[in-house]
Amino acid sequence: MLMHQTMRWYGPQDPVSLSDILQAGCAGVVTALHQIPVGEVWTASAIAERKAIIEAAGLSWTVVESLPVSDDIKRQSGDYKLHIEKYKESLQNLGAAGLQVITYNFMPVLDWLRTNVYYPLPDGSTMLYFNRLDYLVFDLYLLGRPGAEKEYTFDQVSAARERYESMDEAARRFLFSNMMLGLPGSDASFTAEQVLTELKKYGAIDAAKLKEHLYYFLREVVPVAEAVGLKMAIHPDDPPYPVLGLPRIMSTEQDAADLLEAVPSAANGLCFCTGSFGARADNNLPVMLHRFGDSVHFLHLRNTRRDAEGNFYEADHLDGDTDMVAIIKEVLAIQKRRGLSLPMRPDHGHQMLDDLKKKTYPGYSAIGRLKGLAELRGVEYALYRTKQF
Repeated sequence: MLMHQTMRWYGPQDPVSLSDILQAGCAGVVTALHQIPVGEVWTASAIAERKAIIEAAGLSWTVVESLPVSDDIKRQSGDYKLHIEKYKESLQNLGAAGLQVITYNFMPVLDWLRTNVYYPLPDGSTMLYFNRLDYLVFDLYLLGRPGAEKEYTFDQVSAARERYESMDEAARRFLFSNMMLGLPGSDASFTAEQVLTELKKYGAIDAAKLKEHLYYFLREVVPVAEAVGLKMAIHPDDPPYPVLGLPRIMSTEQDAADLLEAVPSAANGLCFCTGSFGARADNNLPVMLHRFGDSVHFLHLRNTRRDAEGNFYEADHLDGDTDMVAIIKEVLAIQKRRGLSLPMRPDHGHQMLDDLKKKTYPGYSAIGRLKGLAELRGVEYALYRTKQF
């Protein structure tokens, strides 16, 4: 049994069309109703309208990415109880419409961070890059987060200051704009004032408290998901370590084990992202996938190349620190054991060829993802045909 191959689609405004995705050989898309504000209900009519558009193009929609969790829920403040009730209503509507997997994350304030979303490669293509020193420059001198200097060593602060002073104004603006990109599916960027205000609201919340809030949320919504035939799949932190003074609680093997133990249910599971988990050297991905295989509901397959300084970049899908052949081999074994086809998408891709002339969501141009999908499909098919799983 082969994986259910999909691509992420950001909706009718996405420069990558449904026709493009169909031509890439995908059977479906993963998408979300980005036009609905976080915390509000996804109505049955809005879900049906999106589903009809996708199916008219010859594709399926079984995975939601993502049904966002509000910061009120993450902090247990403000209208968090009302937001949880609305989340339950959205789940009921999605289940009734035939959706199967709900992806979400529990990262405070910002979903993901990169210091350069157009980092040039020697061949002329561009990629997503996280440079630890540039991140420090942003935190200390561009954002100016109060108290940030207390979290770093004297040498780190000195190196960041030196890097900051070496940058011209254009370089500083470029770094700032990369770090302040809006949520996926949105063209809007955050402002420094917005981020600093939101960060302050998390001042009393450490990792242990944030985990408590996550488990509370799941104990509320997982029974609803289970009742309507949905699987909840949490996406790991990106990057998988604390940023901007915020706790991260889905970064390691132990974090995943804690989540599954805290809310034991077939409807509580993982979106196994090899790029996010793979940015940490202490995560052994084939071992993790083998351990948690029965709780994996969705796969993001991408590769990163990291170094000892905490820098990492989006490598070719078969050419990073993660052994993608071992990953796909384990996926095939999981599918055989569970008797199902797991939904997968090639996550991120280099901007290349004709896409270099187009404006697309960072990491989500068509050709780079098509290249990644072709490579992943080739590995999967070879292993499947030779029964090496």
